[in-house]
Amino acid sequence: MSETSAKSDGIRRRVRSFIRREGRLTPGQRRALDELGPKYLVDPTGDPVDPAALFGRTAPLTLEIGFGNGDSLVEMAARDPDSDFIGIEVHRPGVGHLLNGIEHFGLTNLKAVCGDAVPFLEERIGEESLDRLLLYFPDPWHKKRHHKRRIVQTPFADLVASRLKSGGLWHLATDWAEYAEHMREVLDGHPAFVAEHEGSGENARPDWRPRTKFERRGEERGHRVFDLLYRKCRSGPVPAGGA
Repeated sequence: MSETSAKSDGIRRRVRSFIRREGRLTPGQRRALDELGPKYLVDPTGDPVDPAALFGRTAPLTLEIGFGNGDSLVEMAARDPDSDFIGIEVHRPGVGHLLNGIEHFGLTNLKAVCGDAVPFLEERIGEESLDRLLLYFPDPWHKKRHHKRRIVQTPFADLVASRLKSGGLWHLATDWAEYAEHMREVLDGHPAFVAEHEGSGENARPDWRPRTKFERRGEERGHRVFDLLYRKCRSGPVPAGGA
């Protein structure tokens, strides 16, 4: 997925919320990265992105963090041609698969980033420029000693709040009940967000979120699925201590 920040001995350090276990690229994925990358990939570092220049128009902008193989993101972009989408993923096979999907369906409203989400949000996404941020099935880091690696922490919520427009939506989904509880604890108490889901968010998948292969695999193992929707309720600076 991405990484969250921590401080130790006065030095800012990053605690990774993902493991970079990259599978072997297929020939098709390698070709996509080499040939389609220049057309559809966005550099993970640099000055803030100008969405109007990137897509050639002004439209609602959605960012998905950790899109996996990209099938669900391609489906969302294809179903909503009046919106623009950026997806970020650290694993190159998934990025290559997404690029092939963009080319196959002739999508002009979807770009990809191969890199780490937090630096991209910090450097390349301007303040109050996102209409939606999607975070589907992040690594739950279920062992207690690894909970610090979970991407959903207050500093990351501060960063997301600063990048969402007033009224913008943060949509989270997980198939780990304990992680869903953790997400609710972090965001229910955050001054920038108001919950729009009912109850625990169990079995509340909105129509716009396609079911994923990962999700179906979790359900086969008896996992419950939670969809949590949080609306940014105010503008202005995020609380002190934010990312």
